[in-house]
Amino acid sequence: MTTTTPSRGRRRAPTRMERAAGRAAALQKPRVILALLLLLGLTSVMLLDGYLRAEVGGDQRVRDGASSSKVPEEILDGGPIISFRGGRATTTSVPAKTIALTFDDGPNPTYTPQVLKILEKYDVPATFFLVGSMVSRYPEIVKDMVDQGNEVGIHTFTHVDLSYQSDARVRREMTQTQLALAGAAGITTTLFRAPYSSETDAIDNYSWPVYKKLGEEGYTSVFVDTDSDDWKKPGVSKIVQWATPTGTSGASVLMHDAGGDREQTLEALPKYIEKMRAKGYTFTTISGVVEAQNADARIPAGNGTGERNATDRLQAAHREATGTTLYEGKALVAAVAVAEYTVPTLSVGLVVVGVAVLGRFGMMLVLARRHYRQRNKRRFCWGPEVTRPVSVIVPAYNEKECIANTLESLARSTHPIEVIVVDDGSSDGTSEIAREAACRLGMTNVRIIRQENAGKPAALNNGVRSARHDIVVMMDGDTVFEPDTVRQLVQPFADEQVGAVAGNAKVGNRNTVIGAWQHIEYVMGFNLDRRMYDLLRCMPTIPGAIGAFRRDAVLQVGGMSEDTLAEDTDITIAMHRAGWRVVYQEHARAWTEAPGSLKQLWSQRYRWSYGTMQALWKHRKSLTDRGPSGRFGRVGMPLVVIFQIVTPVFAPLIDVFTAYSMIFVDFRAALYAWLAVLGIQLVCAAYAFRLDREKYRYLLMMPLQQLAYRQMMYLVLIHSCVTALTGGRLRWQKLKRTGEVGTPAGVGR
Repeated sequence: MTTTTPSRGRRRAPTRMERAAGRAAALQKPRVILALLLLLGLTSVMLLDGYLRAEVGGDQRVRDGASSSKVPEEILDGGPIISFRGGRATTTSVPAKTIALTFDDGPNPTYTPQVLKILEKYDVPATFFLVGSMVSRYPEIVKDMVDQGNEVGIHTFTHVDLSYQSDARVRREMTQTQLALAGAAGITTTLFRAPYSSETDAIDNYSWPVYKKLGEEGYTSVFVDTDSDDWKKPGVSKIVQWATPTGTSGASVLMHDAGGDREQTLEALPKYIEKMRAKGYTFTTISGVVEAQNADARIPAGNGTGERNATDRLQAAHREATGTTLYEGKALVAAVAVAEYTVPTLSVGLVVVGVAVLGRFGMMLVLARRHYRQRNKRRFCWGPEVTRPVSVIVPAYNEKECIANTLESLARSTHPIEVIVVDDGSSDGTSEIAREAACRLGMTNVRIIRQENAGKPAALNNGVRSARHDIVVMMDGDTVFEPDTVRQLVQPFADEQVGAVAGNAKVGNRNTVIGAWQHIEYVMGFNLDRRMYDLLRCMPTIPGAIGAFRRDAVLQVGGMSEDTLAEDTDITIAMHRAGWRVVYQEHARAWTEAPGSLKQLWSQRYRWSYGTMQALWKHRKSLTDRGPSGRFGRVGMPLVVIFQIVTPVFAPLIDVFTAYSMIFVDFRAALYAWLAVLGIQLVCAAYAFRLDREKYRYLLMMPLQQLAYRQMMYLVLIHSCVTALTGGRLRWQKLKRTGEVGTPAGVGR
């Protein structure tokens, strides 16, 4: 027994591990913030895109039979243009033989440019009432529209009926559309047309306060007195007929350049223009109508030329956007451009991730079943039974709660062992507790080695150097073995090509919600994976809780490395590269104490994720290795990168798009799709539980696990990626233990 006496003093100085952990924690805070900011940015982009893509349908009334008792008669019987001067509402009618051609619901990338071409061909101006969300998505169309001499007005930002909205919502709809116009064309406008509006006689007690308030703020509300009803798609001739006013009356005519299939509108528009000109009509804008009335003059009818020139100076509704409005508008358009690029890209990523996830499930099920049938056949045998003694190495750092249970489980081993407890500078009396437990249990095969705090890899290496036998079993100080665990674990060494064996780690403290979630993850995510990797001969990790190695092989690859946080993954890959075979022994079970709080769980999984990335980068040359040493690089490395890094990093897309679809697309369809994915996962989990002979009742926690636990794992992995990309480095961090995992006999399945 080797003992290193710890220094004594009035106040204990922080250990090397504690100092390193403190520095690491301080360094990680900015990276945590960066990871959260990235997640917040993605969420904001998705919400913005969903908000912009709010459904725009046909102009249909959403209320019928409402009273108009509070609306002045002169408004109900007046013209289609309502202005407020000096607090009094006045209406304006379109002069005889004059058409104020208006379009609603645009811009649309398919139909609006074609409408503009027709208008330009016939030298006809028009007034477009634009939906702000569409303006922000297609700003270049709006700029062309304004540059061409057309007039624009507001049709709200999301095409919502403002009659039932709060003042704040009305103000937001108007302000956001003004900002979109400022960012797209450098203007704002005083024209407004409410969605689902028609003629002035349809104004009721619900909508009148909205028009009045907006009028007092300087807006001119525009209605129609001739509706083409082109959104009904009645046919070209009907559209032309319905858009034609009676006699020689002037009219504010409504058509649509968006909001649905507008092919009939495109075909009808030239015919309509030609028909009206043949009848002696002139086309103008809404501002042209207002200015003509103010000047008590009409734009003279002609041969169809010069109409646009006459109205160029009449766009009185437009105001040049300046100052904060201009810059905020440009920022809005820029943000929307980012969303327009990001969401389609993420959609492609979603397809890739979905295929990868489903492919992984299918591969795991097929290969796990083959592995189970292969390894559980009666005639399967690794070779002559391994009966020689082995060394069990237990690295321990402040394990006073657990070390006695660990030794008690080893005392019941059915296989001859020596136990080496390496106390890595514990300050809680771990070595004394271990010595007392060994004496109480009558274990004469226990050696306790004390060393200054140097980390888990150093403790394991110390144990390997001190081992007396050619096979070493490594376990954690918070883990307990079943009596038959060591015997089962070492049997694969009958095959001289086997250099290391991974055991079956089980969660002992599974009776809490967090414990149950980790139990599901261990059985499905770890052990089912290991069956697959074993069959493919590219096992990436031997768990620190239970693994066995040939001592000479460990020394051959340089022992446990301190280069990475995942020393278990590091040495496993090193064993592959040295030409050794690494296998999985499902019957060798170990019961470990999983983190009992979210904070500890985050710390552990962060270390695992980041350490795995470090190990893969360290062994990146395995991709070009030849022969057996390159097998992991050719098979294992791509699988680990795809299934443990790339796919999990982008897997949140499934949940993000599910939430996106539920809010903005089709709630029921999105819910069914999410349930279908959950069903596939449940099938895989149930099969994994069957192979491990676990109770199915824990699967009842799986839906909640998908909603909460999985999201946390996403954040951990994203945090790890940020750390890796920013060149950060962590030290191993000790988790707080409770010692609640006792001997296997006391652990209920």
